[in-house]
Amino acid sequence: MNTGHSDDAELVAVLDRVDDPEYPGVSIRDLGMVQAVTRDADGVVRVSLVPTFGGCPALPMIASDVRHAYVASGVTSTTDDVTVEWLDSPVWSPDRISAAGSAALAAEFTVVLRDKDGSLRCPVCGSRTVRDRSAAGPTRCRSIAWCDDCRNAVEVMR
Repeated sequence: MNTGHSDDAELVAVLDRVDDPEYPGVSIRDLGMVQAVTRDADGVVRVSLVPTFGGCPALPMIASDVRHAYVASGVTSTTDDVTVEWLDSPVWSPDRISAAGSAALAAEFTVVLRDKDGSLRCPVCGSRTVRDRSAAGPTRCRSIAWCDDCRNAVEVMR
């Protein structure tokens, strides 16, 4: 993440208060959406974000939440002092999710991330007997899997 000025820690910390609309309590930072945060010489905060899914309908809401978070924190006086840019590159992947984000997704939302080898671990019981059930999930960025051991449906972040 690019953070070129001395007050960047404060600028980045504000984004810990911006949750993904689908996952209350999981910040966009924990989801790995934050690519860069800088403040221009004219005081404008510029936030570059990587969308988890290119066609995500929540992008305008997230951008608005980011702008309002900087005002609420006192970093800027108006939302006009914050620019949010959605990047086409790099492409987001579940590898960008922090350990805390992954744990919160599993514990609070029964959402699992695919391991490097393609396998899944059930967020409910920890079993490896999880198999894909449907490529169509509740949103375009998730699919449905099934744990044979605890007999729970779980969502898989794509």
